[in-house]
Amino acid sequence: MTSPYLLQHADNPVDWWPWAPEAFEEARQRDVPVLLSVGYSACHWCHVMAHESFEDEPTAAYLNEHFVAVKVDREERPDVDAVYMEAVQAATGQGGWPMTVFLTADAEPFYFGTYFPPEPRHGMASFRQVLEGVSTAWKGRREEVAEVAQRITRDLAERSFAHGGGGAPGEEQLAQALLTLTRDYDERRGGFGGAPKFPPSMVLEFLLRHHARTGAEGALEMAADTCEAMARGGIYDQLGGGFARYAVDREWVVPHFEKMLYDNALLCRVYAHLWRATGSELARRVALETADFMVRELRTAEGGFASALDADSDDGEGRTAEGAFYAWTPAQLRGVLGDQDGQRAIELYGVTEGGTFEEGASVLQLPGEEVDPQIRSRLLAAREERPRPERDDKVVAAWNGLAIAALAEVGAYFDRPDLIERATEAADLLVRLHMDPHARLSRTSRDGRVGTNAGVLEDYADVAEGFLALAGVTGEGVWLEFAGFLLDIVLDQFMGENGTLYDTAHDAERLIRRPQDPTDNATPSGWTAAAGALLSYAAHTGSTAHRTAAEEALGVVKALAPKAPRFIGWGLAVAEAHLDGPREVAVVGPAGDPLARELHRTAVLSRAPGAVVAWGEPDGDEFPLLKDRPLVKEAAAAYVCRGFVCRMPVTTSEDLERELLP
Repeated sequence: MTSPYLLQHADNPVDWWPWAPEAFEEARQRDVPVLLSVGYSACHWCHVMAHESFEDEPTAAYLNEHFVAVKVDREERPDVDAVYMEAVQAATGQGGWPMTVFLTADAEPFYFGTYFPPEPRHGMASFRQVLEGVSTAWKGRREEVAEVAQRITRDLAERSFAHGGGGAPGEEQLAQALLTLTRDYDERRGGFGGAPKFPPSMVLEFLLRHHARTGAEGALEMAADTCEAMARGGIYDQLGGGFARYAVDREWVVPHFEKMLYDNALLCRVYAHLWRATGSELARRVALETADFMVRELRTAEGGFASALDADSDDGEGRTAEGAFYAWTPAQLRGVLGDQDGQRAIELYGVTEGGTFEEGASVLQLPGEEVDPQIRSRLLAAREERPRPERDDKVVAAWNGLAIAALAEVGAYFDRPDLIERATEAADLLVRLHMDPHARLSRTSRDGRVGTNAGVLEDYADVAEGFLALAGVTGEGVWLEFAGFLLDIVLDQFMGENGTLYDTAHDAERLIRRPQDPTDNATPSGWTAAAGALLSYAAHTGSTAHRTAAEEALGVVKALAPKAPRFIGWGLAVAEAHLDGPREVAVVGPAGDPLARELHRTAVLSRAPGAVVAWGEPDGDEFPLLKDRPLVKEAAAAYVCRGFVCRMPVTTSEDLERELLP
């Protein structure tokens, strides 16, 4: 089993079934409904409901008698989660995890919810009351239940998203998106919207690319100010590096403490790109610390990256508490550092006597400019003595693709070959373990054993994105080749008519609705991620089929960008690359040649949106961009191209920088 979340429930008195035909056949034979419970290992309220209800013997006995209980890890089966979350949101106006859905034996939903308490609370029925009510309705009002289930299933089936085609957005749509973002921007605190406030990593990438292409200072200002507010807030781990999932307040002070691989991969890349644009020392430090956090705390023995760290941990007194690993009281700081340094830490990290979190504890922030390395290292060492949060150590293909891209780029920017090596090892693991001989991906692995769940669109797109970034940094064309294998499957198995994309393959398990969502959530949607990878691959190879597919897929950005840019940020970033070309840079010269290395570094550091880089011997066969690109007077040279049409080669980094300006 590759899911720590499912393993956490293995000893429940509930007779859990996996999502499988056998579970629904059992429900049909027994003539009972199915309870579908969906969550993930780092989910705080999933743990709460498990302790309160699923570990309760009387509740479990009732559940086992009257239902077939199915437990799903949403990170292993995002398709199942997406289909039924759509139903929950349509029925209740909100969603979340744990997700609780009651189904017929045909997998048709008829009653929905998220967390249910063990006792009635704040107008909410208890979980036992819900179970009894559903069971009563199933036995006494079956026709009504069947009618509701059929209507909901029919409504879901009719929701197929068809906003594709029509080509990529142009200047007008991107300008309107920027204007809408400006109106939603929190000028005082950074970010967008109110509480809870999530790191807008994909929107930040769009803002940085838009500034790079147009020089729009407002776009850069929003990105830089948001990044600074997050980096100084409690959402960023001031001792160990890395970001929490979100802040519960508008000021970024108190996080929801789970730390996800995908957030940190995306934000690591954003801060590196901010440094590239501004030279900000804060951005440089955060990018490197976040990369080091991923390697130190999320890297697995096999060379991949684990999914998450839990929000909860033991508080040292035998109680499980959210944030116990991260929060500090003034007395604890003085206890570790002594009175003088303890008081300095209180001032440096914004710790108060009343606390900014719970029970007089504070989440560390960095309101001032100064960082004291000695105090920080002493506190980090003391924190390591605390009980650590549990780690969800399954390797998710898509999220590892995001991490590969981030580590490869950060390693190249800051002369950290060890980070490039870690990215390469993760890529090797994905090829060796997650890809079958036909380049079909499995979504997860754990402890070196691959899972049984098929990869979804985001897996193919994000892994291709990581491979393409790695190819540009290392000059190893094999990663371009592997990306091509994956993107050919995207064209063959995930693409519909007029540029529409589906989250599951044509030959995947059929659910009550084929999931399809072009909007970004915590990660780039599979749709927009695929558009970006297809565009980059086309720039590398000159493939008309891949570029056309990318342009058609970007039609959804044209439709959504003016009104909902916060939910299509990665699509907007890809559209910026499309408007810029994207630029194609071929650096020819031996890897050991100092001039070739200098030109390659200049190319990698280019702010041209979505620029792709090929590096190798003249007329090398690893990268199509190198074909017919000779040395200049027997010296290394760089060619800047668009659509494989190149300008005159240059032989100095200064000239290459000028060639790559907007």
